[in-house]
Amino acid sequence: MGWMSGFSFSSPIATDLSISNTTMSRLTIGWVALPLFAGFVVYLIPRLARPLALAAALASAVYATLLFLREVPLSFGLLDRFGVTLLLDPLSGFFIFTNALVTAAVILYCWDTGKSAFFYTQLTILHGSVNAAFACADFMSLYVALEVISIAAFLLIAYPRSDRSIWVGLRYLFVSNTAMLFYLMGAVLVYQANHSFAYSGLSRAPLEAIALIFLGLLVKGGVFVAGLWLPLTHSESESPVSALLSGVVVKAGIYPLMRCALLLPEIDPDGAGVWRGGRALLGVAYAVFEKDTKRLLAFSTVSQLGFVLAAPEVGGFYALTHGLVKSSLFLLAGNLPSRSFKELHQVPIRRSLWIALAIASFSISGFPLLSGFGAKVLTMKSLLPWQVVGMNLAAVGTAIAFAKFIFLPHRSFPPDSQSQPLKPGFWAAMLLLLGGLVLANAVYYEAYTVENILKPLLIIGIAWIVHKLIFRQANVKLPRTAEKFEHLIGGMSLMLILVFWMVFAWVAN
Repeated sequence: MGWMSGFSFSSPIATDLSISNTTMSRLTIGWVALPLFAGFVVYLIPRLARPLALAAALASAVYATLLFLREVPLSFGLLDRFGVTLLLDPLSGFFIFTNALVTAAVILYCWDTGKSAFFYTQLTILHGSVNAAFACADFMSLYVALEVISIAAFLLIAYPRSDRSIWVGLRYLFVSNTAMLFYLMGAVLVYQANHSFAYSGLSRAPLEAIALIFLGLLVKGGVFVAGLWLPLTHSESESPVSALLSGVVVKAGIYPLMRCALLLPEIDPDGAGVWRGGRALLGVAYAVFEKDTKRLLAFSTVSQLGFVLAAPEVGGFYALTHGLVKSSLFLLAGNLPSRSFKELHQVPIRRSLWIALAIASFSISGFPLLSGFGAKVLTMKSLLPWQVVGMNLAAVGTAIAFAKFIFLPHRSFPPDSQSQPLKPGFWAAMLLLLGGLVLANAVYYEAYTVENILKPLLIIGIAWIVHKLIFRQANVKLPRTAEKFEHLIGGMSLMLILVFWMVFAWVAN
């Protein structure tokens, strides 16, 4: 498998614990159905809402672990060529594990906050539909999973029932459904050419099919300019919902692009690295100037998913690291006294919060001893030399952006202080997410060479100097015109033209 070129889980333990394909297939069907079943049971027995939701997330973590221990991918179909095709391997295992940890952390965070059974129902259905998107290998099953994700995400965004949240949710739903119309047309063209919806048929489909499907997935994944719907949606949602959206939901659009790139390398030429690097730089260019904590995190997601896509064969590990970091940062941002960096510099924040912010910010900046270090080294190692230059610039920009969190003033508060209390489950969620960042550091321990350690330290040092000298004093406000609803739809049309041009260029070469 291509993704294993950087590291491997093969071991005597893995061989001993291997499970037959038949048993694993049955487990897979049960695992896919469990969250959807649990979501409906919650309506019948509301008092079991939190335990059932948590059990579904933990079951996903166990299933992902089984995928890591298998030495061969699991692939099977249900029904006939009109049915469901599933493909599961360690790459999908990373995404499923990310979904499990982020969902469990959000449940722990919300445990004693008074959320209704309706919230946990949508959360559980969202978890199951994201799992389905990571498991399927045909375009029609993916379409169904993505549509369910859109509806569940909309209901979670609109959960507060305020005018603002309902508008943001409807805006997300409209953009998402428009993108999926393009996707559906592409899926039909794939079927017309192959009499099957399987991913493998994409190479024999007409060029229009590739362009239409890619456009739909690029919008769903928030890729490049097609992802400008993302900053407002992620920043205006409640913090737990933002953590889910940024930690796992956007990856449901990213994962099929990676899977197609690995299955069909002929449709993923080296030139595709241009727009991947462009995405990383576009997001970070906005993030370094952003004065709002949650919008900075949202633009950082636009950038970081460029790193995930940059090297599909090792992108699963980067996706796990990003999911843990970004969900922890969104939960932390929800407990800060203000969203404005200007106001946060006026009043010191609680020191315990700052320590958690610093750990997550150091990880996403690539600091050693945290999993972000290994993920960045592994990704850079898998790129072509000309691609590394752009990604290094994006890494410097990332360190500049997150220096804003690291250099926030902080102090200890006495136990009886009147400062804003934290959510009861806050530290349990932080322990899961930040502990995961430390433990996942062992996944690619081969990264610890003198050269690899010095490089991120140099990048972070340069970034902090630039932050101190330039960006901390800068008062630049970038226009938000491109994020307006009417421009998002227009931008989608322009993106379709760009994707068509890229596909024709690939074929011509």
